[in-house]
This record gives sequence, C-alpha cells and structure tokens, in this order.
Amino acid sequence: MKNDQLLPPICDGSECPFHNGTMAAEDEPSAPQREIEAACSIKVDRAEAPRFGVLLVNHGSHSATWRRMLLDVHAQVQDELLALPNVQSVRTGFMEYTEPSIAAQLRAFDEEGVDRILIVPLLLTISNHSFDDIPTICGLKDDPSVIESLTQERIERYEPQAEVDIAPLLDYPKLVRKNVARRFEDLRASACNPTDCPFRDGCVLVGYGSAEFNDDWETFFGDLGDFTVENLGAVAATCSWCGHIVKYKSGPTAKAIREILGLADRAFVIPILVAYDEMFQGRIIGRAIREAGEPERILYKADAILPEPEVERWVVSIVKDRIRDALRAPRNS
Repeated sequence: MKNDQLLPPICDGSECPFHNGTMAAEDEPSAPQREIEAACSIKVDRAEAPRFGVLLVNHGSHSATWRRMLLDVHAQVQDELLALPNVQSVRTGFMEYTEPSIAAQLRAFDEEGVDRILIVPLLLTISNHSFDDIPTICGLKDDPSVIESLTQERIERYEPQAEVDIAPLLDYPKLVRKNVARRFEDLRASACNPTDCPFRDGCVLVGYGSAEFNDDWETFFGDLGDFTVENLGAVAATCSWCGHIVKYKSGPTAKAIREILGLADRAFVIPILVAYDEMFQGRIIGRAIREAGEPERILYKADAILPEPEVERWVVSIVKDRIRDALRAPRNS
C-alpha cells in the first residue's frame, strides 16, 4: 500500500478545510459584530398573529470556523422560514463561549413583540444541554443545581414574556446514516476504485460523548457502527469519545484506531461532530492518528456532519410542523 493513496492530509488546526485561504474571523476586528448581525433575520412586514420568533440554538465554540458553519445553516433556512406568514424573525443563539447568547436572543424577541418563541436545538442526540441547560436558560426549568452550574459558567438565564416551545431534537439516527455513508464512500474512493478495492476496511466513529447520557450515546454510536458493517461493507466498527468525558485526550481514539487495525486492513476515521473545530478534528483526532502508528493504513478527513442539506430541510420542516400544530391547538385561558 502506498501512503499517499491511503491518508488524506490531516488538518492540524492551522488550516481549515472549509475556509482554506481566508482570514480567520478572530483576526478581523469587525468579525464579532458581523456574526451578531448574521444571527438575526427579521421580516420587513409585520407577521400575522400570533407572531413567532424562531431561535436556532447550538452549543457554541471558540472556533470561528465552527460558528460560521452554524451561521451558514441560519443563512440557508432564513428565507424559507420568513416566508411563513406567522414567522416574524429568525435568530441563532450560542449556548456558551460567544455572542449572541440564547438569553440575548430571547430578550430581543420580547423587544420585537413576538407572541411565541420556537427553539430549534441543533445538537447531536440527547445531552445535559438539551435536557437541562437550554430549558433552564429560557425559564422552563428551575433546578437549583443546574442554575448554579450555569451561573458558574457565566451563562445568563432569561425567561421571556413570549410563550416558549422547544422542538424535538433533530432526527440524527436517519440523517447521520446518510451523512456517514457519503463520507465513508468518499474516503474509500480517495484511496482506490471502490468496485475492485482489495482492502478490508474498518470504521472508527469519533464523537464528543456525554457522561450524563452515556448509555444513550453508546446506543446511538453502536447502531451507527452496525450500519457501517451491515450496509457499507466495513468488516468492523467501533467508537471513541474526544470531549469532556475523556478530558479532551487523544488516547481513547488512538486505542480505537489500533483496535480496528487489528481487525481490518485499513481504518476509516470519521468525526461524528456537528461542525469543524480546530481543537477536535485537528489537534485531538489528528494527534490520535499519529499516536496509533501505521499512518499508511489510516484514512481520515478532518470534516464534520455540516455542511449537510438534510439538516436545513429538517429545520424548515420541523418549524412548519410545530407552528401548524400550535395554531390548531386551543389556547390556555
């Protein structure tokens, strides 16, 4: 096997695969203000009553590339959402690390005078963020321990005057299977002709992980691994975490890669992360590949679930469904 046939260039964090050659947002003095402006779209004419504000919520990141990819989702769906008669505005809110925050956007909805706020979480499966943090930030939950944790992390809470509804999490099992299938085949095609490829390929799925909901994450990634074996032709699959649950260490991913290399000719390493962050796809996973050894047997592209048109289609679909159901439901007196 030739090394250059098997291993696409690994991003070490110095170069972003989605914004190659462009100036990093942190280097642009006006970048934060432009991000705030990009996170808000308001209908020129007043919406029909009851007026809805749609808030696309994500985790947030120090990475400007990561934030731009989430703002790209906003840009792709804003026109179709604002075309809905009852939608007054569409906003994006970051849970932490950057502005505009969820609380800031909820306050802005009140200032606009919307009647209802629909929160659409762009998160990967269930976690303490979707189960506790976001409902607490917007006043739907008031667990003292969660409030204290948010306070320590300097995450503001704001209970809006408008009625709040949180949409169900994105249908990631179905969407991610399509996404992984495309990326798996792209890796295979980058190394040899898929129709007569002589290698037995295994798959390593790398996710952030969740200590509080580890069973849910294990099930989700286990099912996804089974999918690569049963539908994509992988001879073996496993998963590893790269987030807080493993203290952002590369060791668990390196171990998972070595495990697959013991069962297959090559290991395909696929990040199951919502967007690209130099810390995760670049430093942590990139270091894991170097630690695993045998780079000529490892295929990796420092990419992410986004950009993914299915995410945008889902956002528009769930907003339409939730507004339709809300308009049909009798109002509480």
